[in-house]
Amino acid sequence: MTDQAATSGVVHLIDRQPQMTGTELLTGLVPPPQFDGATFDSYRSDAAYPSQEEAKQHLMAFATGAQQVKRGGLFRRAPKVPEVKPGVYLDGGFGVGKTHLLASIYHAMPARRKYFGSFIEYTALVGALGYRNTVDLLRGSDLLCIDEFELDDPGDTMVMTRLLGELVGSGTKLAATSNTPPNALGEGRFAAQDFLREIHAMSDSFETIRIDGVDFRQRALDGHAVALSAEDYDEQIAALSAGHRVSDDAFDDIVKHLAQVHPSRYIRLIAGVEALGIREVRQLTDQSEALRFVAFVDRAYDAQLPVLATGRPLDEVFSEEMLGGGYRKKYLRAISRLNALSHAERPAAG
Repeated sequence: MTDQAATSGVVHLIDRQPQMTGTELLTGLVPPPQFDGATFDSYRSDAAYPSQEEAKQHLMAFATGAQQVKRGGLFRRAPKVPEVKPGVYLDGGFGVGKTHLLASIYHAMPARRKYFGSFIEYTALVGALGYRNTVDLLRGSDLLCIDEFELDDPGDTMVMTRLLGELVGSGTKLAATSNTPPNALGEGRFAAQDFLREIHAMSDSFETIRIDGVDFRQRALDGHAVALSAEDYDEQIAALSAGHRVSDDAFDDIVKHLAQVHPSRYIRLIAGVEALGIREVRQLTDQSEALRFVAFVDRAYDAQLPVLATGRPLDEVFSEEMLGGGYRKKYLRAISRLNALSHAERPAAG
């Protein structure tokens, strides 16, 4: 078998049953490959939205520990220094560069122990290792970066508020991104009023930094995901698989399989794959299926995998009812990412 044969051909995601240990989950808490080289210098702020440059400057000071403090004169009392919170919270819409800035913090902070992961990866770590073991492993770390912070159920609320509280108490700095301000987390998803004390206690650890702007993923797109005909799909899959490893699965089969794999392992589902093939896309109406698909899309976007699809355009995969519900922001983020991946440049045909 040649090296090319070993790394090319068609694979089926539904045949994969990935496993990950707690140690593997912990060592995997680094920025996605597309942000390996993310820096503050490479962040291109939009002059039309001053909050982007303001956020960048503020986060550079946070990452390096620089504080602008005005000293009093000989006979003047120094102004009161505002409280410096242990965390920064980047609140803004889709595609304004929040993850790029979060990765820039990670790379710029001179920390011995630092971790970068999505919200679901941290909750998965707790699930794999247990709460106390997770605290013990993360205690003493200098920085915890949390991408796409979202509280979707009471269990996650209690776990993450307790976890972050203990880590902040041990000196860990926090940096997080979300499309929801920290004092509104959980709103519209469950009985948030029952957890207000925990939610507010957690938000007290963060300084919220608003970032406005236009979704960069949509700037060069026509607004709709690409839907191929069955014939074009077969031709493109065949051409790509001659020199690359490409997946090919029916949409319904993927949706069913995602229910059998923990979301923390979705990254292993797509390991080694250079393009995703999804046949016969339909609109989702089941909330649980939709949320699992969102988590899968996040991992595919992190890996920057082009998507080839037939059936319904992927930007129409979530029903209008879903888009009007409590998970609206998650679904809209997934649509933005699916649109970008359907337009992404394919690897050169073999």
